[in-house]
Parts: sequence; C-alpha cells; structure tokens
Amino acid sequence: MSSQQALAIDPSHFGRAVVDSAAMDWVASPAPGIWRKRLDHVGPPEAGRVTSIVRFDAGARFPYHGHPEGEEILVLDGTWADEHGVYPAGSHLLNPEGHGHAPWSDDGCTLFVKLRQYAGRDRRTAATDSAGLDWSPGSADGVEVKPLYSQAGFPEAIRLVRFAPGARAPRHAHPGGEEAFVLRGSVSDEDGTYTAGTWLRCPAGSAHSAWSDTGCLLYVCTGGLPVAG
Repeated sequence: MSSQQALAIDPSHFGRAVVDSAAMDWVASPAPGIWRKRLDHVGPPEAGRVTSIVRFDAGARFPYHGHPEGEEILVLDGTWADEHGVYPAGSHLLNPEGHGHAPWSDDGCTLFVKLRQYAGRDRRTAATDSAGLDWSPGSADGVEVKPLYSQAGFPEAIRLVRFAPGARAPRHAHPGGEEAFVLRGSVSDEDGTYTAGTWLRCPAGSAHSAWSDTGCLLYVCTGGLPVAG
C-alpha cells in the first residue's frame, strides 16, 4: 500500500473505548527484541491504523520503513533513536506522511505510538522535549498543560495534562473527540476511574467532566475523530 492511499475505516469504529494496558501481555513484533501491546487496531495486520505501547529491548533495531498517514511517538522511558536524532524519555515526535526511518534503542525504551492517524503531506515534522517545557495554567485550578503539537489547518491538539490531587475540570464537550493515555496516577469521569497505563477514547460529540483524587499525568489528543454511526 503506497503512502498516497488512505486507509478506509468505518466511522462506527470510533466509539467509546477503555483499554488497560497493564492487563495485557507483550506480543512480539516482526523485529527481534521489539514488543507491543496494541490498544486499538483496524485494518491490515502490519499496515493498519494502530495505537500501541511498544517496547525495545536493549540493542533492538527495526528495519527501515515508511509511514503512510504519519506516525506519532511519545517516549515513556529509556532512550529511542533513529537517523534523525536521539530522544530521551519525555520526547514527543510527529512524523508526517513520507517520513521513513530505521529506529533503534541502545539501552531499551518504551514508547506510546500512533500510526496512520496524521494524514496530510502539508503537516510539519515536530519534535518536542517535554522535559524542557514549562507548565501553563489549564482549564481549572490545579490543572496544568504542556502543548506538544498543533498546526493550522489540522484538527488535532496534543498536550500533556497534569492534575493536582483533588483538581477537577468542569464539564466540557469534545466535538472532534478525545483520546487520553494515563501516564501516572489516576483520573476519573462520570463513567469510571482510570489508572496508569489506561488508554481511553471519548467519541466525537461526547462530553464529560474529569477529576483526580490522587493527582495524575495524562497524554491527551483532542480533535480528529469522525462522528461514529
């Protein structure tokens, strides 16, 4: 499948989803020493739209490959590298259509990865070391944010969000949907409480409030989800 061909996906796929990665087993990838937990997958086994946790053993390498419809990476721990740079924990990358690389990790690492979710050759390549960013006030007292990616003409806004213990974000709508991954602590909404390692998707048009009794750190992406049937 060429980078010019968009992956056709039924909009009904994008309903509410909650996946606890801590309860999943690691599954071997096609490359030795690289493991994954697929949180969401639709399409061909090795060429579909995927959200996953990926683990590189020390010294593991993945052969050169391209990324139709783009790739997003958040380095959760360790250090990950490719021909374009070396990225420690906290690094966030968005590689647009047409990007290719052969990544590796000398000492091992764990990544949060989204594939085939950022179509558009006009997207810019973005690489951000979140550890070097300052926290900014968020939507409520005790809620802070670090913006990671947004670009005019595209719907996604990606950021880290930190809740202090007891902080609460008021009820708000997500016209383009929201995806979140709990990095530390736990966060709650009207439907449940989500601990570290949980990925959740709130569909386009949904609304909720959010709070954290313990405090938490989240990866959050809003926008970009089609209306589910």
